[in-house]
Amino acid sequence: MALLRSVGTTLEMIKWEHSVLTLPFGLTGAVLAARGIPSLHTSVWIVVALVAARSAAMAFNRLADAAIDAANPRTRVRAIPAGKLSKSFVAWFVVVASAILVLAAYQLNPLAFYLSPVALALVFLYSFTKRFTRWSHVALGIAMGTAPAAAWIAVRGSLDSRILILTAAVVFWGAGFDILYSCQDYEFDCATGVYSVPKAFGIPTALGIARLFHVITVLLLAWMVTAFGLGKIAVAGVVFVALLLAYEHSLVKHDDLSRVNAAFFTMNGLVSMAFLFFIAADLLVAR
Repeated sequence: MALLRSVGTTLEMIKWEHSVLTLPFGLTGAVLAARGIPSLHTSVWIVVALVAARSAAMAFNRLADAAIDAANPRTRVRAIPAGKLSKSFVAWFVVVASAILVLAAYQLNPLAFYLSPVALALVFLYSFTKRFTRWSHVALGIAMGTAPAAAWIAVRGSLDSRILILTAAVVFWGAGFDILYSCQDYEFDCATGVYSVPKAFGIPTALGIARLFHVITVLLLAWMVTAFGLGKIAVAGVVFVALLLAYEHSLVKHDDLSRVNAAFFTMNGLVSMAFLFFIAADLLVAR
């Protein structure tokens, strides 16, 4: 029972339900590779791999940032600084989640298996970047952007340069909303050695950079639709994403950050799920 409680606490700590942020974009890469719905075997193992990768990355981040979280009033209630979980337990969770990712990649194809350690290295690297660069948000975006490319490899066993357009879109999408989220820690970042865009440029400029990143996201999604020769449903998906992102930015103002969490989770979860729906629908209708 104690083990189950600790696992439950760990899943709560890493916000396991937030897997919905990147999972749909990963699955978008899979449906593009399959030009429809991949086989059940492939789909299941892609989902396992993506969820395991995010779980390992988030647990590693909480482990690496334990001291920072303990010093930050907003995050000191997290499980490790609050004493609800030991660092050793979280470290074992990272090992197990990483092993599940490697197993899932092995079940998919040789290239996915060989690249799984590279994927882990990328998602773990983000945890250290806030210690030396204000652009750590982009590092997070890169970690998230591996999802559609990895899913493509999972289906095809090779890489197509067109899927890198979607990867780039996810990079700017993830970096943009992470900048929004990090505005909450502006005062803490300024008082400590943590690097961030809000600390470097101030909250108003940071919000402007986030908006710019999301404009780039929409342009890249439109380019991807063209590159894959998709139809009107996919175009409608890009328009819908643009509207959702515009609404997301309307929720966050430099003098009112009270709705950052709604912008971060609810709106971005809708963005990724909606885009998957539109792309899948476009491909299925075209058959």
